[in-house]
Amino acid sequence: MRVVVTGGAGFIGSHLVERLVELGYEVTVLDNLSSGRVENLSRVRGRVELVVGDVKDFETCLRVLRGAEVVYHFAANPEVRVSVTDPEVHFRENVVATFNVAEASRRAGSVRTLVFASSSTVYGDAPRLPTPEDCELRPVSVYGASKAAAELILHSYSHLYGIRVVALRYANVVGPRLRHGVIYDFLMKLSRNPEVLEVLGDGTQRKSYLYVSDAVDATLLAVERASRYFEVFNVGNEDWITVLEIARVVSEVLGLRPRVVLRGGTPDGRGWPGDVKLMLLSIERLKSLGWRPRYSSYEAVRLATRAVAEELNLLKPGTTRGPA
Repeated sequence: MRVVVTGGAGFIGSHLVERLVELGYEVTVLDNLSSGRVENLSRVRGRVELVVGDVKDFETCLRVLRGAEVVYHFAANPEVRVSVTDPEVHFRENVVATFNVAEASRRAGSVRTLVFASSSTVYGDAPRLPTPEDCELRPVSVYGASKAAAELILHSYSHLYGIRVVALRYANVVGPRLRHGVIYDFLMKLSRNPEVLEVLGDGTQRKSYLYVSDAVDATLLAVERASRYFEVFNVGNEDWITVLEIARVVSEVLGLRPRVVLRGGTPDGRGWPGDVKLMLLSIERLKSLGWRPRYSSYEAVRLATRAVAEELNLLKPGTTRGPA
């Protein structure tokens, strides 16, 4: 079976590509390498086709998708904060790109299943915690709004053209190759100044974190077991962790004891406008299929910190490496 992974040289995408190759699929990666990296695919070099191109270019998208049976659409700009200063970025990267993938899938004629990497940000400040899939979508960032809009586009294509769609609303996924988000931000800050660690907001922001191997397991199971033509799954953890706790974990992994300074943020303690302060997803729907995370949020953060710090040569000699 031929599979296309858009954004397959990115963080989650590259881990997914590795697993698909292990399972025997013929995999083509479409990535413009704006945030993805060729080295992320080093373990499967020679076993995947890498097309350096942009899903925002429709003809490129159509050419690559022809002959594919399954498309994993993971191409996106992962920086939620960008939508505050440049909202058009996420409109183009999520809405326009997803329309191109949907329309190219229709015209290709071979695509039976389209898997979309959505986000927990579609819920915004959810009225229910843990938040189930049937909760109202009220995003507070353009990033979240663009992911919700992309889901609606895919819903219409599933209804009109019979393309099976699986939408996965991911919590914060972390692990090796991570190059954005709070863990990476803290590592970069401490590499520049190990004496002081700046935390945006009041540090009480509390969210769920999932190790990338757990996210890939959940993704593949959801695609295998989804029973409707359009189905949504939350992909997260059963617990959560605060930003200040993450700061402590990152400092401990690096063997540092920096002074933590709270700066910036919003009057109600968020890191930036559009940041969701509390996020915990209900994962009962996925658990009913037989999946549950191997690692807690705390364990995921610690393992990811160690893996990324090693990749960036920030660990002191003798530090034990976490799982790949």
